[in-house]
Amino acid sequence: MHTSIVRTQDRRRRAVLALPLFAAAIALAACSASHAASPGGSSGGGGGPYGSSTPTQSKAATPAGGGTALTVRSTSLGKILTDGRGFTVYAFHADKGTKSACSGACATAWPPVKATGTTPHVGTGVTQSLVGKATRVDGTRQLTYAGHPLYLYQGDSAPGSANGDGSTAFGARWDALTASGGDATGGS
Repeated sequence: MHTSIVRTQDRRRRAVLALPLFAAAIALAACSASHAASPGGSSGGGGGPYGSSTPTQSKAATPAGGGTALTVRSTSLGKILTDGRGFTVYAFHADKGTKSACSGACATAWPPVKATGTTPHVGTGVTQSLVGKATRVDGTRQLTYAGHPLYLYQGDSAPGSANGDGSTAFGARWDALTASGGDATGGS
């Protein structure tokens, strides 16, 4: 009888010790599944003043499969330039021509709009001749419009949001752009 009690206690002890590992595995699987399922790979605006602390790679990328890279969308700011998914794109006043002044923590909070393929597809209202590409210091290609390198903002959690417009984060002003490439709100 003593042997069966010891075996039962051993099984219980192993089950109790395995429980935290099992819970951790489930939590990790849930995080991975929600990360993969959410647009942009994160939950959006949480995590500090610049949105998620985790860089959102898909927000920075041009849509897969040759989708529309830029389009014009009606928002609370009026008709503005957005990426193909409807997220507002911004220009940074610290940039010199098509040379980006945003890297490191800046590029985490304001991911560059990546340029892929030879000629980006544009939607209605976008002037193809104003679309260009620039090479960043890290060698990646960034989409430009009317001579401005383009960025997204981690604080924009949904298409049409323009929470970054007028921000002076990282030492200069950020502006949403019109279809002509000008500042959507007339800030300076």
